[in-house]
Amino acid sequence: MLKKLLGIAPKLESDGSYSPSKLALKLATSDTTDFEAISYTKYQGKRKKILVIFTEQKNMKMQNGKLFSTGNHPVEALVPMLHLKNAGFEFEIATPTGKPVVFEMWAFPDKDQYVKAIYNEHKASFERPKSLQAFVDNSLSDAESYAAIFVPGGHGAMLGIPQDENVSTILNWAHEHDVFTVTLCHGPAALLATTLNDQKFLYGDYKMAVFPDSVDKQTPMIGYLPGKMPSGVSEKLKGLGVTLMNTKSDNTVCLDRKLITGASPLAANALGKLAAETLLGALK
Repeated sequence: MLKKLLGIAPKLESDGSYSPSKLALKLATSDTTDFEAISYTKYQGKRKKILVIFTEQKNMKMQNGKLFSTGNHPVEALVPMLHLKNAGFEFEIATPTGKPVVFEMWAFPDKDQYVKAIYNEHKASFERPKSLQAFVDNSLSDAESYAAIFVPGGHGAMLGIPQDENVSTILNWAHEHDVFTVTLCHGPAALLATTLNDQKFLYGDYKMAVFPDSVDKQTPMIGYLPGKMPSGVSEKLKGLGVTLMNTKSDNTVCLDRKLITGASPLAANALGKLAAETLLGALK
């Protein structure tokens, strides 16, 4: 009751999960974004496609048994997509099994016209995405049509995707065919899929910007999470040899070879710009 009065009690949803508290939403979300509508010289080549791997799972079980209502963070997904679209690239939307994309709609910036526009433009694909198995079965022979793989963040990126063998196959395929990989916040959890079946971690000597586990440990205090995380991302990556470029959930971005990463939702605009400029420069 006291937590409710203070505005730090997570909100109970109809399915029994919890979304962030009023205070957490006030501190960590906004109804607009810092997206910059840059006029890029649009890419005109063959490698126009970007495969976007979304989560189809909504609820993350905390250590105390409570469920966090998650999915992909809309700002982390849609702001980079806006930059890449403006740079002339096109998207294929996919989830592990082809179930609908799940967004953290409590974080949706309702007053941002650009984000709303690209969400509505791809809404049908979010509701009926392709499956990763279909991509593996049908598209691996067409590497010359793809510029990048994009894995948006949100805690939901930790659900199913790091354990998916198709994700491992796709990331290895991208690595072998000079296809960029772009991800941010909790999205780099997907990179852990390359350790499945006793494989050597593909990115062991890379530099990355990743959402810090230390911040996830603090957020239950303001009701952002309804309990302690079941596991982390940044320290796992560090243990595998990754050099972490940030210690805060800030706007840090990092380019290392063909991997482009960002630290948090605050990095979404900078990540989009870096990805667009990097792809345009590399694919001349």
